[in-house]
Amino acid sequence: MYLLGLAILLSLLKLAEIGSVANWSWWYILGVYASAAAWWAWADASGYTKRKAMEKMDQRKQDRINRQKEAMQPGKRR
Repeated sequence: MYLLGLAILLSLLKLAEIGSVANWSWWYILGVYASAAAWWAWADASGYTKRKAMEKMDQRKQDRINRQKEAMQPGKRR
C-alpha cells in the first residue's frame, strides 16, 4: 500500500512539475507502480494477505473473549 501511495505522490509531483521529480522520466514512476503490482501479486500468491487477515480476526476474537471474562468477574458492574 505504501508503494502505491508513493507512486501516486510521484505522479502528482510530476504532473504539477514540482521539485526534481519534474525532470524524471515517466519510466521511473511507472517502475514504482510495477513494484506495487509485483508486491500485491507476491502477497496474494504466498498467502501473506490471508495470513494477516486471519491474525487480525484472531486478535479481535481474543480481545472479545478477554472483555467477556473481565465482565464476568465478581464485583464488576457496568
